[in-house]
Amino acid sequence: MHEEYTKSEFAAQTALTDKKNLGIIYVLCVCLSMSNTISKHAIKIENLTKRFEKVTAVDDLSLEIGWGELFGLLGPNGAGKTTVINILSTLLEPTNGVAAVADHDVVFGADEVRKIIGVCPQEPAFYQHLTGRENIELMGDLHEVPKDVLKDRVETMLKKIGLEDDADRRAGQYSGGMIRRVSTLMALISDPKVALLDEPTVAMDPVSRRAVWDFIRELKSNGKSIILTTHYMEEAEELCDRVGIIDQGKLIALGSPKELMEEHHAEDLEEVFIKLTGKKLREGF
Repeated sequence: MHEEYTKSEFAAQTALTDKKNLGIIYVLCVCLSMSNTISKHAIKIENLTKRFEKVTAVDDLSLEIGWGELFGLLGPNGAGKTTVINILSTLLEPTNGVAAVADHDVVFGADEVRKIIGVCPQEPAFYQHLTGRENIELMGDLHEVPKDVLKDRVETMLKKIGLEDDADRRAGQYSGGMIRRVSTLMALISDPKVALLDEPTVAMDPVSRRAVWDFIRELKSNGKSIILTTHYMEEAEELCDRVGIIDQGKLIALGSPKELMEEHHAEDLEEVFIKLTGKKLREGF
């Protein structure tokens, strides 16, 4: 009897141990699966090409941008900067190559990409008959931001960007710089993981531009990944961790502003740009 009881007890203990082991294996598999869903790169572009009939706007571009990185995309007019932004924001499909945002392909995973990006387009899109505040709130509603969160977030963002006194004027009465600030907040009201800012500070006065710089820095400090296109070289030097210079659709330089200035024996980033492209940056715009 005692021997039979011992065997039974041993079998029960073995079964219990096996169940525990299976549980541990299951937990490890779940953890591994969860870790695999955390993308290594915020943005990954491989051999990206975009052609419009006979014109190649983007030519075999490869690029990786990390989480929490503020990346500047520079180049003369027609270099392909806005085309890259439009592909990443799912407005255009590439001719060849692939692009992904947080591991979501911009073609096959376009819906998922749109959920996690905020886009400030080169040409602002807004309703002139609505106030600045209403335009921003409308974008928040479209992204299903909870009402109480939206109200507080709008107030906070308006103050940070210096628009609280003009927020309730009709947007059609705004200056170009004020429209750019509203457009920036419309892009960011959903608290996106990735921000695509296409010349967000153009037409702004120096005070407003500095306010937007501080706002962008705060985004970066909160772990957001940002692509910034600009033709203000001091802006790129001041804000960007790395910059990429593209010309005729090709990436011709990549590195931090300091690295590029040292590599090309230049006093500033604009001198680097001129040496590489043969053009002053503002000539291209």
